Amino acid sequence: MAPPKKKPSLSSSSLRHAFRQIIWPRRGLVLLGLFLILLNRLCGLVLPASTKYLIDDVITGSRPDLLFKILAAVAGAVVVQSATSFLLTRLLSVEAQHLIAQLRSEVQRHVLRLPIRAFDNTKTGELVSRIMNDVEGVRNLVGTGLVQLVGGTVTAVVALVYLLRINPIMTALAIVPLGLFAFVSTKAFSTLRPAFRRRGEIQADVTGRLNESLGGIRIIKGFHAVEREGDIFEAGVLRIYDNVRTTLTTTAMVTSFGSLFMGLAGVLVMGYGGHLILQDALTVGELFSFTLFLGFLVAPVIQMANIGTQMTEAFAGLDRTAELMSQPGEDDDPLRVTEMPAIDGHVVFEDVTFAYEEEPVLRDISFEAAPGTVIALVGSSGSGKSTLAGLAATFLTPDSGRVLVDGIDLRQVRLASYRAQLGLVLQDDFLFDGTIRENLLFAREEASEAEIQRAAQQAHVTEFTDRFPEGLDTVIGERGVKLSGGQRQRVTIARALLARPRILLLDEATSSLDTESEALIQKSLDDLLEGRTTFVIAHRLSTIQRADLILVIEDGRIVERGRHDELIAAGGRYHQLYTVQARI
Repeated sequence: MAPPKKKPSLSSSSLRHAFRQIIWPRRGLVLLGLFLILLNRLCGLVLPASTKYLIDDVITGSRPDLLFKILAAVAGAVVVQSATSFLLTRLLSVEAQHLIAQLRSEVQRHVLRLPIRAFDNTKTGELVSRIMNDVEGVRNLVGTGLVQLVGGTVTAVVALVYLLRINPIMTALAIVPLGLFAFVSTKAFSTLRPAFRRRGEIQADVTGRLNESLGGIRIIKGFHAVEREGDIFEAGVLRIYDNVRTTLTTTAMVTSFGSLFMGLAGVLVMGYGGHLILQDALTVGELFSFTLFLGFLVAPVIQMANIGTQMTEAFAGLDRTAELMSQPGEDDDPLRVTEMPAIDGHVVFEDVTFAYEEEPVLRDISFEAAPGTVIALVGSSGSGKSTLAGLAATFLTPDSGRVLVDGIDLRQVRLASYRAQLGLVLQDDFLFDGTIRENLLFAREEASEAEIQRAAQQAHVTEFTDRFPEGLDTVIGERGVKLSGGQRQRVTIARALLARPRILLLDEATSSLDTESEALIQKSLDDLLEGRTTFVIAHRLSTIQRADLILVIEDGRIVERGRHDELIAAGGRYHQLYTVQARI
């Protein structure tokens, strides 16, 4: 048995990955940001540096001629500091938001390229959360977070140099508490990172459930399950609260220890500095300047601790993003190198076996569909009909055997080139929020108005849109909720007509229609099926009597095949199903 694959993670190389993939492509902007932050912080040091001269030379030494020079230097530094602060926010914060938008777009495109199985195994809301939330923290890598971290480090180093020049022993007394604070912060960050990662997982799970409950609101209300769903969501948000409480407590502990150690450093400096002044070993101006520089040493250290928390959260999100992005897409298979040419629609299944888990859903499926023929798939629920259609659509890939179209193995083709010649009318008549026209154009954006009207007429969509004030420009709501089931199904058929496919998959295409509508649609389906290889999944066997080949599937195997009259005469499983439906 092969060892389980290790989950991809940035934890061992987060800094290297972030530098290579995020920072280095924007090195010019980051370097400009570093220059601005260094200039900003150096200007910020002018004030504490000038206090020694103000007190010892101007005030105590009676040198009023230096006052204007000191004030001019401080004022100039303040102006430069304000300008650089604005430029930093304008350049880096805006670029960080641009980067977030780019990453969201990149992750969303990758998610859409994942195999259908990935969507079957993951909640939609969870994927939405990972696309929208996990990349948020990256703003601290390109935004002001990174340069503030570097700028704080430089400020602390420069301040330390000044402190050592004033008095090394007093500096050592101040550094000991700072070292203890750094140790506590390091330990805290090791706790925060997995907590932030876990928070992302919990939020994705809760968002997934919320998305499901809002999408199934009619079921929830119909089964009087509002309170039950409320309890489930409450339990989820309380899990988020518990996680946030842990991270806030840890962060508060770091801040509190920072205040404690910084206060201790202040007490030591005041005590020892006062002692030196009494012994005339230190001037008042030097002590005042030392105190200010100590503040410029302490503030960046505390700021770096806060930024470190943000960076930890950013890397946790990047870990999850990297895990998602490492999942191979449908077209990432090195075998998929063939561009599918214009097809005739000759489909062959050769000994195809497929399993979702370990138990096969289809076993040794073999048949041939000539171009332009209608293949009907019949069988009880769960027999494997939809799975077989999914293999023909390349939504699934056989575990063994081959699916050939015009002699080309579908495992080797570039999926976009094949699916551009494929049409779908699914049992789940999915429509997007927008107008009817926009949903029709989803099949082929470049379709002309005449083609749109013709498809709408053939599918009898115009029979109800002509009654709407806006006609085809009527907004139909999320999943087409403002239309009836039969109307939605007719729109999906019109969409398939507009696509002009060479291979067509119909999954219960008339399941949502009343008898009158079904009669109308059957006529339009005759136009849709003409000259196209068509796979029809139908429980209503009266709709497939004219199929060129009927495949009866039970327990993942083809147990009968033939035309309607042949199977009725054989008196087998098809005869049994047809007789039961006719009696009903």
